[in-house]
Parts: sequence; C-alpha cells; structure tokens
Amino acid sequence: MADDIFRALADPTRRKILDELTEQRGQTLFEICARLSMKHQLGISRQAVSQHLAVLEAAGLVESRREGRYKFHDLNTAPLKRIAERWTMPDESESTP
Repeated sequence: MADDIFRALADPTRRKILDELTEQRGQTLFEICARLSMKHQLGISRQAVSQHLAVLEAAGLVESRREGRYKFHDLNTAPLKRIAERWTMPDESESTP
C-alpha cells in the first residue's frame, strides 16, 4: 500500500490535484480541470485528469461519491497519517527507563 501512495505522490500533477482538493472538498472532474487550468496553467485533458484521479483513488488518497449524474472527489489523508506514523520517533520521555 505504501508503494501505491509514494507512486501517486511522485507526480507533480497529482500533487496539484491533492492541493486543490485540500482547498475545496467535493469537486467534480470539471471543477478540478478548471482549477488546474486557471491556477496552475496546466493544459491537461479531462481524460488525463481522470487517469490521475484513478491513481490517487487506488492509493486511497482520494475518495469519490456519486450524486445523480455527478461524481464528487474528496481528499483522504488517512493513508498519509499511517505513513507518517510508520517513521515517527518515540517520545524521549517514553524511552527513558
């Protein structure tokens, strides 16, 4: 699972998508594409953004939900917390005998 997360985070476009989902939750594909184009000057197709979202979803970093004909995307930080906890140093006061 950690490999999927690191692979997803390795791409700068996917990191920008995560940044946008941090700023505004529950965005549609159209909204994400518009924000990437306007704020980051990325001329990227909807299909390419959709593929990036699929990688982020497979890594557990993005969750999607359908409401009618719309699909909304949200950031999920739980996988990042698990990775951070993996290498967290024990508190010095806990390791003192």
